[in-house]
Amino acid sequence: MANFGWTRVNRPAQTEDAASGLRGLTDPSAFLAALDKVVPRYLDLADNGVLVYPACKRKPGDLLGDARAIWEHTRLEAVRYIPMVPRKEPALLTDPARQAETIDAFLRQQAHDKTVVDFTGTAIEDYGIAIYAALNWLNHCGAIVNADPQKFSGTLRSFRKVMVVARQWWALDGAAERCRQMLEARERPPLVFFLLWAECTNLAREIAIAAAGAAATEDSIARMRAADDPEQL
Repeated sequence: MANFGWTRVNRPAQTEDAASGLRGLTDPSAFLAALDKVVPRYLDLADNGVLVYPACKRKPGDLLGDARAIWEHTRLEAVRYIPMVPRKEPALLTDPARQAETIDAFLRQQAHDKTVVDFTGTAIEDYGIAIYAALNWLNHCGAIVNADPQKFSGTLRSFRKVMVVARQWWALDGAAERCRQMLEARERPPLVFFLLWAECTNLAREIAIAAAGAAATEDSIARMRAADDPEQL
């Protein structure tokens, strides 16, 4: 039955890919600034029905239903919690002088299993809440697509171990200078934001592979395994 456009909604341009605003970035502060713009655009595309959401539910025939986009967008769906923190203090995630403080606060915090969260209004606590929510989202998406359970076993516990090692790194003499040198070389020191980004990248890859299902060839899976980031596909 014709609807004469009565139910039509105003949709953003279907060729737009909000995640493109993150490609090519290496500076952690630039990442966070870009997320503040990219996350609302992406959620707007999802809310308006332009994109199937969550990305892991897309099929090959859907808009941006290819493995690269699913990998990229699943990661974005996870890290969206960071710009949602109401009272932002980005230095807690990116300033070498604040990393030990942020890591200690995270490790003191009790893990939660929520993807819908209530923030406290205290940035250092809220970033911990956001990190757990990001990892829980990836666990949720992994369950939707029946991803390899070994890849998602003990996700929160594993990330806490990563943070413990990072705390030891920052406790070494000269850590801030090494961080500066790594950033100048376009490498990624163990800043809290980069640690979360790396974990989300790895888990989102597994979700994208599982989401592709039978459409994933051995060659395409091998390329994804060899890539450090969806930008490389």
